[in-house]
Amino acid sequence: MIEGIELREIRTFLAVADELHFGRAAERVGLTSSRVSQSIRSLESRIGGALFDRTSRRVALTPLGRQLRDHLQPAHDALAAALTAARETARGVAGTIHLGMFNPPIYAGPHITRIVRTFETRYPNCTVLLRDVPFEAQLDWLRSGAGDALVIRLPNSASDLTIGPTMTDEKRVLAIAADHPLAGRGQADAEDLGDLMMIDIATVPRELMNAFLPPLTPSGRPIPRLEVHRLTEILPLIALGAAAHATVRSFAEHYRYPSVAYIPVTGLPRSRTALAWLTRRTTARIIALAQTAENVLAAVRKRD
Repeated sequence: MIEGIELREIRTFLAVADELHFGRAAERVGLTSSRVSQSIRSLESRIGGALFDRTSRRVALTPLGRQLRDHLQPAHDALAAALTAARETARGVAGTIHLGMFNPPIYAGPHITRIVRTFETRYPNCTVLLRDVPFEAQLDWLRSGAGDALVIRLPNSASDLTIGPTMTDEKRVLAIAADHPLAGRGQADAEDLGDLMMIDIATVPRELMNAFLPPLTPSGRPIPRLEVHRLTEILPLIALGAAAHATVRSFAEHYRYPSVAYIPVTGLPRSRTALAWLTRRTTARIIALAQTAENVLAAVRKRD
């Protein structure tokens, strides 16, 4: 271990490695540019090699600098999270949790009000504010620090997320024109989707979209797709017979539209949403909220 290197020097190095600009890094860590330069030179001297290539026009990481950044960043994040969690535990669960989700009635499920009320009763010094966050902006919203946690639809393989308790776990339904023969039949299966033009939401990551709507039917036939960009585009297209939408049961409960029917569809996986947060920003508040959600939902399952 190299003796004498302080946490603020590590934080300064990581800021310069991220910004690649000494002035912006100085603003970020609350130092002058000259102090940042001095700190980097001191760190380079003790390590024994240059961490940055500097010219009058640009700053770039050296191979040694990239290696150090890649090793230091996760360790720094874990240390920061541990210290934050310890501080909040010492202070108690207090403050405000900004909880984001796209389309709250669908994502949060029917028990979100009970979860929030139970949490705020248990922790009267802490408040939960629900935020409607556009789907395509969810992770940016969380990573920017604007929010504390999200309710996301699964799967989501983002490496910096902790996936907490499941909020919803739903059967699938097919939204289809009311005069379509399948609506008259009253049910559909995954093989039927190969004969339909299915809604594909362009803003949904492919990992999730392909789990929600597989590219192929069980027999291997391609499922035709019609790309849309907004939720408001979906129901008029379905009513006109231009497309169908494989969705979840709660969508059918919240979105009624003339000439659109909802029928059960078998052969598609159930769809789940879950509470999630940035691993490096795990706090006592978030842990308490996750535990409360688990408690409330377990009680609901036991009652049902």
